[in-house]
Amino acid sequence: MTDAGPLGADEAAFIAVARSGDTARFALITERHRRELQVHCYRMLANYEDAQDMTQETFLRVWNKRESFKGHAALRTWLYRIATNACLDFLEKRNDRTPVPAGLSDPGSELLYLQPYPDRMLPEDPQESVVARETIELAFIVAVQYLPPRQRAVFILRDVLGWPASKAAEALELTVASVTSALQRARVTMREQLPDRRLDWRSPATHELSSDERGVVKSYIDAHERNDLDGLMSLLRDDLRFAMLPESGTVLMTAEEAVDGWVSGGLFQRGHDDWRGIATTVNRMPAAVLYLRTPDDPEYRLFAIAVLHIVDGKIADLTGFDAAGKPWLGLPRTL
Repeated sequence: MTDAGPLGADEAAFIAVARSGDTARFALITERHRRELQVHCYRMLANYEDAQDMTQETFLRVWNKRESFKGHAALRTWLYRIATNACLDFLEKRNDRTPVPAGLSDPGSELLYLQPYPDRMLPEDPQESVVARETIELAFIVAVQYLPPRQRAVFILRDVLGWPASKAAEALELTVASVTSALQRARVTMREQLPDRRLDWRSPATHELSSDERGVVKSYIDAHERNDLDGLMSLLRDDLRFAMLPESGTVLMTAEEAVDGWVSGGLFQRGHDDWRGIATTVNRMPAAVLYLRTPDDPEYRLFAIAVLHIVDGKIADLTGFDAAGKPWLGLPRTL
C-alpha cells in the first residue's frame, strides 16, 4: 500500500523506533493516534468497550509488526489498516455482534450491544480526523451495523475516511472490483436505513448543538425535577421511538403512551420521584443524565442517560442507557 510523497517525520521516527525497540518512544508516536483509531473501531463495532479493546489490540499488533513497516504508506494509513483487520477478526469470532429482531410491529432489528460514545474521548480536531457529526450519531452507528463486516469496512474506509478504492482493496486484501461492488451495495443499505440523511459523509458538518436542542434538553430535565408529566409529554413526538438498552425492544409509541408506560413501570411515583439532571452530549448528540434520590438516601445517584434525537423542537428518538457501570462516560456518580 503506497501513499504518494516522501518519507514523513512520523514514518521516519517510527522506523527508528522499530529498529531500536524503544517502547517509550513507540508509545509517544502511536498514542497520538489512539482517539481517532478508537472512533474508527467504534464505528465498526458500535460498542465503546469493544472499541477500547480493539484499539489496544491494534497497538499490540503494531508493536509485533513494527519491523515490517518500511514507510511505503503513511503511518496513519498503516495503523488504520491494522485496526480495521483487528475489528474484522473480532467480528468473525463473535456471533452476538449483529442486529437482532426488533420489538417493533414493523420489520426491523436493533443492537442490544450498542453503547454511547463520550464526546470527551473524540479526537481534539474532529475535521482533521474525519469525525463529522453524522458519522458518530447513534442513527449512523446503528445503520452501519446492518452491513456485513467486510462491506462495513469498505464503506467506512471509502465513504467516511475517503480512501481511494485501490488503498481500501489493498488494506482488506480484496480486488478493486470487489471493493467497488461492496461499496455500491453498502450505499444502497445506508440509503434504506437513513432515508432522510445526507450521504456525503466527508463534507464538514456542524458540531454545535442548536438552541432548540439545548432548550429541549433543559426542559426534559426540568420536567423530571418537577415531576411535570404534562410538560414531559409535550416534549415528545407522537411517533416516538423509545429504547432502553440493553433491554430488548425498541417501541414506537405516542407521547401519552410513553409517559403512561414510564409511570406504570414505577417512575415518577413515590421512591422514584426525586430527580436531578445535568445536560451533556454523547455521540455528538444532546443527552440528559438523570440522578435519582430514594427516601433513605441523602444523595442523588446516577440512574440513566437519555440520548435524544430532536426534530423541530420535539424528541423523535429517545435511547436510554443504564449509566451505572460505565466509568468511561466520565459522569459523577452522585449529585
